[in-house]
Amino acid sequence: MIDRPVRRSDRMISVEDAIAVLKAADYGFLSTVSSDGSPYGIPLSFVYINDALYFHCAPEGHKLDNILQNPEVCFCAVSQAETLADKFSVRYASAAVFGTAEVIKDDTEKRAALVALIEKYSPGHIPAGMDYINRDFHKPLVVKITIQKISGKARK
Repeated sequence: MIDRPVRRSDRMISVEDAIAVLKAADYGFLSTVSSDGSPYGIPLSFVYINDALYFHCAPEGHKLDNILQNPEVCFCAVSQAETLADKFSVRYASAAVFGTAEVIKDDTEKRAALVALIEKYSPGHIPAGMDYINRDFHKPLVVKITIQKISGKARK
C-alpha cells in the first residue's frame, strides 16, 4: 500500500467523518488488480459494520478472481456530490479505504452482514428480507474488507 500525502490537505476530514461518509453512501467502487496486472473497478452495494466493509457477490466472477489471487483492494465512496457550476467545482464528501478482502466462511458473520445489507437497503421490508436470506443463504458469497487505512476529503 502506497502511503502518499494528500494534495489538498485543507480538505481532509477526520477518520470519524470518513466513516460517516461510508455509512451514508448508497454505493461505492471496489478496485482490484487482475492476475495480468490490469486494474479492475466495479460499483457495488456495501455496508460498514464492525469497523469493516461487507458486500455480497456471486460465487464466481472477475472481482472474486482478483480478490482470491490478490486480496489487496481499494474502495471509494461518495456520500454527497453537488455540482457548483458557477465555481467550476463540486461540493462533496468522499472516503477512501485501503484494505484486504476475504470471503467470509463463518456463517454467523455472513448472516450478520446480509442482515445489515437488508437493513441498509430495504429497511421497510425486514421480514421479507429475512425470508430471502434464510431461503438463499448459501447462494451468495459475502466478502469482508478489513480496513488498513481510511481517509476522507470534503468540500463543504
